[in-house]
Amino acid sequence: MSSIPPPVPLQQLKIKFNKLFINNEFVDGINKKTYPVVNPVTEEVICEVADADEKDVNVAVEAACKAFDVNSPWRRMNASERGRLMNKLADLVEANQVELATLESLDNGKPYTYAYAADLDHTIKCFRYYAGWADKIQGKTLPVDGDFLAYTRHEPVGVCAQIIPWNFPILMATWKLGPALAAGNTVVLKTAEQTPLTALYLANLIKEAGFPSGVVNILTGFGPTCGAPLAKHPKCDKVAFTGSTEVGQLIQGYAAGNLKRVTLECGGKSPLIVLKDADLDEAAAIAHNGLFFNHGQCCISSSRIYVEAPVYDAFVAKAKAKAESIKVGNPMDGTVTQGPQVDKDQFDKILSLIESGKKEGAKLQTGGKRLFDKGFYIQPTLFSDVKDNMRIAREEIFGPVMQIMKFDTIEEVIKRANDSKYGLGAGICTKDHNAAIFISNHLRAGTVYINC
Repeated sequence: MSSIPPPVPLQQLKIKFNKLFINNEFVDGINKKTYPVVNPVTEEVICEVADADEKDVNVAVEAACKAFDVNSPWRRMNASERGRLMNKLADLVEANQVELATLESLDNGKPYTYAYAADLDHTIKCFRYYAGWADKIQGKTLPVDGDFLAYTRHEPVGVCAQIIPWNFPILMATWKLGPALAAGNTVVLKTAEQTPLTALYLANLIKEAGFPSGVVNILTGFGPTCGAPLAKHPKCDKVAFTGSTEVGQLIQGYAAGNLKRVTLECGGKSPLIVLKDADLDEAAAIAHNGLFFNHGQCCISSSRIYVEAPVYDAFVAKAKAKAESIKVGNPMDGTVTQGPQVDKDQFDKILSLIESGKKEGAKLQTGGKRLFDKGFYIQPTLFSDVKDNMRIAREEIFGPVMQIMKFDTIEEVIKRANDSKYGLGAGICTKDHNAAIFISNHLRAGTVYINC
C-alpha cells in the first residue's frame, strides 16, 4: 500500500447505479425483482439492486455474443485501440478513486484507507498492466517439413462468464476483466450478491471509456438463480470463478454441459511454518498481516500457523500482543484497521467456529466474541494449543481468527501442512535458505512465500 495518506472519504454518498448493466445500458431485471444490499456497519439497507435470473442471463449472453460477432466493432478493433480503451478506463477509475473507495468500504465493511490505497490502487495498476498486453499477444511460425506455412495464432476464447466474490469486489472484477478484455473477449460478469455496488459503478466507467455495447455486461443476483444459469449457459465459451471450494465444485459440473473452459480460484487453509531460527518479531508481523488483513477475509490467509517447539511460547506472546493492538471500528475512520465482517451469515459462521475451538480444547488467548451492539464486528481472536483435527485447524474460517500449532521436526511439519484438502498457498519464516528451499519444494501449494 502507498505510504501517502489517502484523501478523506465522501461524507455524503449517493448510490447512482443499482440496475443490471446490459448492452451499455442500465436496465431493470425482466422479473422486476430487487433485493436489499446491507451495510455491515449498521445492519441497515443501503439500497435495493436488481435480482437477475435466467432470463436476464440469456439477454446478457446474447448481447455478449453479438458483440463478439466477426464483423462487430469490438472484433474489428485494432489491438492497440483495445489497450487505449483499457488505459482510459484506468484513468477514469483513478479520477473517481475516492468515491469508489468510499463505496467499497460502505458496501463491504473494509477500512476506507485500505480500499483506497490497496484495492483501488491495485485496480488501476491491473487495468494498465493488461492494457499493455493488448497488442503484444503473439503467435509463432513453425518450421515444418515440406512446402507449407504453419503458424500459431492466439485468439480470444469468446464469451466469458465471470463470477466474483465479496472480499475484494472491485479488484476481483478487475482481475477477471483485465485479461479477458486485453485478449479481445466479451464478458458477462456476475457480482457477489453482498457487494455489487462498485462493479456497477465500474460498469458506467466502462461505458464512459468507450467500450462498444455488449462487450461487458454486469449482473447482480444470487448463485442458484443467476450464477448457475450463467455457468451452464451453452453460449458461454469459458467460465472463471473465484469463491468457495464448494461452489467451485458446482461450477466445474455446470461447465460440463458444453465442455467450456474453466478457471477456478477457490478457498484456502494456508500453512505458515515458523522455524526456530526465524526473526520472531518479523515472523509475528508476517503471520499477523497474513491472517488479519481484510478482517481475515482472504482466500490465501495464513490460517494454519506452525511454530517450532523451542520458540512456540515466545511466538504466541508476540502474536497475541499484535492481535490485541488491532483497532476495530467504523471503517470510515482512518485509524481503524478492522471493520465488520461482510454479512450476518459470515458473522455467524465465524462465531460458530470460534465456539468449536473452545469446546474442542484449544486455548483462547484473546478475543472470541462479537463487538458492539450493531454491526457484524468480531474481536480479533487467537487460539494456541490447536490440534490438527480441530475444526478451526481444518475448515476455512474466513475471519479474524488465528490458530497456532506446535511442531518438532521439519519432516513432521511438512506432512502436517500437506494434510489438507486445500493447497492455495503456504509460507515459511526462516534464516536458513537450505531449509526454506527444501520445505517449499515439498509443500503442496500453488504459491509459497518465504519471509514475506
